[in-house]
Formats: sequence, C-alpha cells, structure tokens
Amino acid sequence: MAIPIKGLVGLVTGAASGLGKATASRLIKNGAKVVLCDLGNSDGAKVAEELGKNAVFCSVDVTSEDDVQAALDVTKKKFGKLDAVVNCAGIGVAFQTYNFNKDKPHQQKEFERCILVNTCGTFNVIRLASGLLGANDPGPDGNKGVIINTASVAAYDGQRGQAAYAASKGAIVAMTLPIARDLAQAGIRVNAIAPGLFDTPLLASLPDKVRKFLADTIPFPKRLGHPDEFAQLAQSIIENPVLNGEVIRLDGALRMMP
Repeated sequence: MAIPIKGLVGLVTGAASGLGKATASRLIKNGAKVVLCDLGNSDGAKVAEELGKNAVFCSVDVTSEDDVQAALDVTKKKFGKLDAVVNCAGIGVAFQTYNFNKDKPHQQKEFERCILVNTCGTFNVIRLASGLLGANDPGPDGNKGVIINTASVAAYDGQRGQAAYAASKGAIVAMTLPIARDLAQAGIRVNAIAPGLFDTPLLASLPDKVRKFLADTIPFPKRLGHPDEFAQLAQSIIENPVLNGEVIRLDGALRMMP
C-alpha cells in the first residue's frame, strides 16, 4: 500500500532552488508540510513564503551540526514529527587533476571542500535526522520514515575535471546500502537518485549554445531534465514502501563521455 504524501512532514536541503525547490514545492502541493533548508543568503525564505503556511525556512549549512540540529528542532516544534528527508544541497567543483597548460595541480582545498559539502554534509543531515525519524510510531510493515539522497551520473562516468565532484557523489552511491542496512532496524528506508543533466540554475547560467550541446548528448528525450521530474521520482520513492537501499539513475540514458 502506498505511503500517502498528504499529512507527511518533510525536510529538504538545498530547497531554495533547483531540485530541492521543486521537491519541496511538489510535496506541499500534494498535502505535505515541509521545512526548507538552505544557506542564509539564499532565496529560501522567499520560496517558503511563496509556498504558504505549510512551508517554513531554516538557514542551514549542512556541514554544521548546530545548524542541522536547529532545523530539526524547528521541525519538531512546528510540525510535531519528521517523515521524510530529501538531501539536495551540494556544490560543483571543476578542475583537472593537473593542468599541464598552466603547470598547476588541482587545489587540495577545493577537493576537500567538495567532499565536505556533498558527502559529509549529506551524512551529517542523515545521522542527525535519523533520531527524529526513528521516534515515529511505526506504520504498515513498521515503516517510520525515508531518506532520499542526491548522487549524480558523475558517480559512474565522471568527465574530465570532475574528480572531486565524482568522488563526492560516488561516496553517496556507496553509502546508500550500508546506511539503509544500519537504519532498517528502526524502520527507516534510504535511497538515492542519480540525476543526469537537469535544467537547474547552474546550467541556466550557460549560453544557449552550450545548453543545446549538452541536451543533444542525451539519447532520449533530447532535452535537459525538468526539476519537477526529479521531484516526481522523489515522491514515488516516498510512496513505495518496498523501495530501499537503491540508487536510481534519472538521466534519459545519458552516459557521460570523457
């Protein structure tokens, strides 16, 4: 039996734009209440206001234990529980391992920053949110909640200049199953989505010619993914009680070339 979205309480990171914003919006439109988490200088507060009374914004750096715990405290105080976590917060880093034209190596601090935000930030939210999810009364099959993380196709076929980004997303892929096994005893499911090329603010900043080139590399459909299509899959994962420990590619059969 499908888990209903109506009445559900969700927490979405990276919710001020792109995939996170689309996910928060879709959940609320289907009857959920959502805590939107993003950096304080983002449009998160504006987005929450637009989404109405069932949305609340929290300024959160996902690498900060204090920030994440504060958002969880707001969730419990405002809505009384937490049923679903969707981790969309992340950054992109694009440097080759060694730039021979400039005789310059990849900056170690940039590699570490990408891992810190994308991998460690995701795990920070998971580890802290698990306690609130596990406090729920069990539903059918003992279900208490679900966590959805955002990986990337770069985890499988990262391009030149994506060593840091691919490593950070590859770690999310690799930790999906063990975390699902860790949390199974508490009735918490863990899955991940590995999106391909989506029409997010990052790609929106590129020239039309480049955007068209990227879209043409996708076998079918030959276009960038819409953020709501990511959100649709996130909703399906929440609703399907048997889906657990899985990473789902959402990429139009894209396989990144070198």
